[in-house]
Amino acid sequence: MSRLIQTLATLAALGLAAGCSSAPETGGASVAAPASTRPADSPFWVDPDSPAARQSRLWRQQGRAEEAGLLQRIAGQPAALWPAGEIDPAPLVSRVARAAKAAGRTALFTAYNIPHRDCGQHSAGGAPDAAAYRQWTGRFADAIGDAKALVVLEPDAVAHIVDGCTPGELHAEREQLLGEAIARFKEQPNTAVYLDAGNPAWITEPEKLVEPLKRAGIDRADGFALNVSNFQTTEDTTRYGKLLSAGLGGKHFVIDTSRNGNGPLPGVWCNPPGRALGTRPTTGTGDPAVDAYLWVKRPGESDGSCAGGPDAGRWWPEYALGLARGAGA
Repeated sequence: MSRLIQTLATLAALGLAAGCSSAPETGGASVAAPASTRPADSPFWVDPDSPAARQSRLWRQQGRAEEAGLLQRIAGQPAALWPAGEIDPAPLVSRVARAAKAAGRTALFTAYNIPHRDCGQHSAGGAPDAAAYRQWTGRFADAIGDAKALVVLEPDAVAHIVDGCTPGELHAEREQLLGEAIARFKEQPNTAVYLDAGNPAWITEPEKLVEPLKRAGIDRADGFALNVSNFQTTEDTTRYGKLLSAGLGGKHFVIDTSRNGNGPLPGVWCNPPGRALGTRPTTGTGDPAVDAYLWVKRPGESDGSCAGGPDAGRWWPEYALGLARGAGA
């Protein structure tokens, strides 16, 4: 049993927990979620002022009741907050951590600010240097405090080492920074950390990830994360995760199910049409190797300026509506 599950089980026994790669531009979050937005089968905090929630309220005011109701399939579920890398993460993180703690819930975060991020592609950017990154992760961790939190660390960072997109001369520094970030977040007493490991359609031979993940400090993390911002099926991802876990001494993992309800569209990773929401966030996966299904990518936020979408991380209501429709009832 992972530290995350142990922590949640303990808190549940005390009556404090209920039930069992694009860079979003995350703004402020309200300090308390109304009861109606707290899924009974999830221990994670729901942002009552997410883009989906605001859009649903707007459409309802405009008389678009059907669309507003469909968006509640997104607005009513917990999704990770991605603090912007170019600004101080502490105000947002602290606000969310306090709200989650007050609600007896676990806050979900994605830390996405590694230097030379995304190899100059759709989500290019990141901290300007190692010192800035250390400062950013330090302030991020400090702001979590003693709240319950789960942090998905640096989508794409290790996989880009393996696929060669990140130049070789940057590998050692990146692995060192990831290891330091894991250690820093783990100083917080109730924070679980899962280091991103790509998806089964990207690095098709999971054994190639084993040594880079080890050099990046996976042994100090609670596990690894898969399928972040992607569309691979839960079945395929679980199979892949178990192969990777075998090379990592049995490390557990979490899966991003935010948009994998219809699986991938072959050859299209950026805003593919016809996709659907996947399994709702929960720690009740039914598989001892899988600690949680999470919505790491916030459904409805663009992958990038492709297929008619806005810049990476921008809210795109039409795409969100498509994901909700595709999910069925």
